[in-house]
Amino acid sequence: MTTIQVTTTPKSLHLRGAALAAALLCLPVLSLPGLTSGPAGAAPVPEEMVSRPAAKLQGLDKITARTSTFTIAVGDTKALGSLRITLRACKENPPIEPPETAAFLEVIESKPGEQAEPVFSGWMFASSPALSAMEHPIYDVWVLSCEGD
Repeated sequence: MTTIQVTTTPKSLHLRGAALAAALLCLPVLSLPGLTSGPAGAAPVPEEMVSRPAAKLQGLDKITARTSTFTIAVGDTKALGSLRITLRACKENPPIEPPETAAFLEVIESKPGEQAEPVFSGWMFASSPALSAMEHPIYDVWVLSCEGD
């Protein structure tokens, strides 16, 4: 007959082992220029998004329920009713990353006989339009994608 001996280890030894495992996971495994460190086998994280020369935007006139889709180059200004939309930058994630497009827009409202008023200035994200939305009683504008190489 064979006897099996069962031993128990104290809880403090298990906790020390878990702390050691966590510390080892935090050590840099790979260090290359342009990449962040991470566990072996993890996808590299790029340092920044890729700049594009133009953006595809969509506008909605809330009164008439008409939408219009248009492409605008960086530095150009397009009109949407009384709004003047200027694209300052358009960036997107590289193909190895989850898709995301961000555009920096400046929107000014020009009413006849009145001084132009800034309505919006900031980054808009294609995947989350409500995250940084332009608030206007008549018009909505949102980013669809970046264009060009």
